[in-house]
Amino acid sequence: MDLLPLLLLATGAAMTLVLLVLALSGPSGERARNRRLLAVRERHASAASATAMEAQMRRIGNRSTSKADRTAARFLPNVEQLKLRLQKTGRNWTLAQYGKVSLGIIVAVFALLLLRGFPLVLALLLALAAGMGLPHFAVGFVIKKRIARFTAKFPDAIELLVRGLRSGLPITETMTVVGQEVDGPVGEEFRLVSDRMKIGRSLDAALQETGDRLGTPEFQFFIITIAIQRETGGNLAETLANLADVLRKRMQMKLKIKAMSSESKASAYIVGSLPFIVFGMIWVINDTYMQNFFVDPRLMIAGMGGLLWMGIGAFIMAKMVNFEI
Repeated sequence: MDLLPLLLLATGAAMTLVLLVLALSGPSGERARNRRLLAVRERHASAASATAMEAQMRRIGNRSTSKADRTAARFLPNVEQLKLRLQKTGRNWTLAQYGKVSLGIIVAVFALLLLRGFPLVLALLLALAAGMGLPHFAVGFVIKKRIARFTAKFPDAIELLVRGLRSGLPITETMTVVGQEVDGPVGEEFRLVSDRMKIGRSLDAALQETGDRLGTPEFQFFIITIAIQRETGGNLAETLANLADVLRKRMQMKLKIKAMSSESKASAYIVGSLPFIVFGMIWVINDTYMQNFFVDPRLMIAGMGGLLWMGIGAFIMAKMVNFEI
């Protein structure tokens, strides 16, 4: 069987799906918010000292990189972005470990599919998809869980900062106290901020490095609040108290939206997963019958068309139940 027409058809379907996603996605509210936060940060940051310290820390980081990590970096795509994602997990995961897990999944899935009688090309494509996708989604799940824990306890940490400031402690000492008293991701991040300041980093640079790694708007609000107060003056304790109240109300709004859209999300999950569940059940009952989808060109074209339209439908449903706050 000639695979060239099928590969061309799959490429055309993928390009069509990408064009539809780009056409329907529209402007990103998160990107616009990050651009505004970056513009405000640049007006209140000491660029010269921050750049010099960043270069020094980068040199130290390069020296501490192991040979296995450098080897894995040659084969993994978007190495810098992947490093940032691994740092966001709060675990001591390295590029070498990530690469070994991905390679192990590819080999295991490829061997299993070949033993099950899958065609060679299809088994290789599915193994590559599993090897690249499963670790990515696992890291994303850990990041999402950690960010949720951080966001939930961050207002409490700000209120502890407010109490320390009202008692007369400076902001740097108060952050050290927060790192010691608060557990979980919030305490870890504040301890890292305190450690960076002990080795000579400025408060703004230490906070911004944590904000870049976390990538949460709540912590960016905190950074901008401190930067503006240091530039213009005023009662920092009162400003942070108002920020903690705003963050709590923001969290309540998120939970309210999540509860109101939960039924629509459940329906989308059921509708999106049902065809794959039925396909798997029929495969278990009669695999010879379902193997025609990987042999008959007509069934392959029909299956690709169905996947394309399912992808468009899933994208539209995702846009309908996701809200920017």
